[in-house]
Amino acid sequence: MLSYRHSYHAGNFADVLKHIVLVEMLEHFIKKDKPFDYIDTHSGAGIYDLLSGHADKNKEYKNGIDKLKDTRWPELASYFSAIDANNKSVGLRYYPGSPAIAMEYLRRGDRAWLFEMHSADGTRLEQLFAKNRSVRVSGDDGLKGLLSLVPPVSKRGLVLIDPSYEIKQDYDQVFKAVAQAHKKFTTGTYAIWYPVVDRVRIEKLEGKFKRSGIKNIQLFELGLLEDTEERGMTSSGMMVINPPWTLKDKMSQLLPKLVKALDESGSSFYRCETLVGE
Repeated sequence: MLSYRHSYHAGNFADVLKHIVLVEMLEHFIKKDKPFDYIDTHSGAGIYDLLSGHADKNKEYKNGIDKLKDTRWPELASYFSAIDANNKSVGLRYYPGSPAIAMEYLRRGDRAWLFEMHSADGTRLEQLFAKNRSVRVSGDDGLKGLLSLVPPVSKRGLVLIDPSYEIKQDYDQVFKAVAQAHKKFTTGTYAIWYPVVDRVRIEKLEGKFKRSGIKNIQLFELGLLEDTEERGMTSSGMMVINPPWTLKDKMSQLLPKLVKALDESGSSFYRCETLVGE
């Protein structure tokens, strides 16, 4: 039984980074009229109430989305628009997860495939999109589901992979799944989120991708604290295979500004680099 619930962490600094990158990729995909498939291997509950007991327990959103004011971030207008679309009243109460953000971009002909193995979150996800015929929700293993869906019929696909990594084997399983999926669908865009709890594990994961033969991989990371084994997640990042050509330039300008906005310790840092060239 999976125990991880993203509702405890919704809207934190890791979500901010992940969803900014996601919005940039989605905006790139809708520039063409051709339909695309969105595949989310670890979808969570879809949307989160920041006043719930889970979110209120550690108030992680206070050091994430709550620190950003849209009037100071014109370059994040689309990101804030996706958040506002899930808040009927003025202010911020509900934070959209990746599936809810993606729904703001899917058009007629586009399809979404959402996987979530936690039974309670999976039920909420099904209820959220019950009336949307372009969305398929499954309680199966998302990494296995990914391999059954690529290449998509549309021949255009955006894949988001963001497990909790509460099981150490997740790192290896993520790499294996992406490597296998890429062999079947080399032109797809794959976005892999990761937490930095143990830097050695991330270095090993980066090394596997560097040696995999997969080309065109970019990496974006945001850290609030120096690496340590005593504080839990100190930073998080995204590795993107076949990224939009505008993504790195956008993030290179944005990440320094985000570091200043979210910094509390004076130890914040960022990475914005090409892991493997084209």
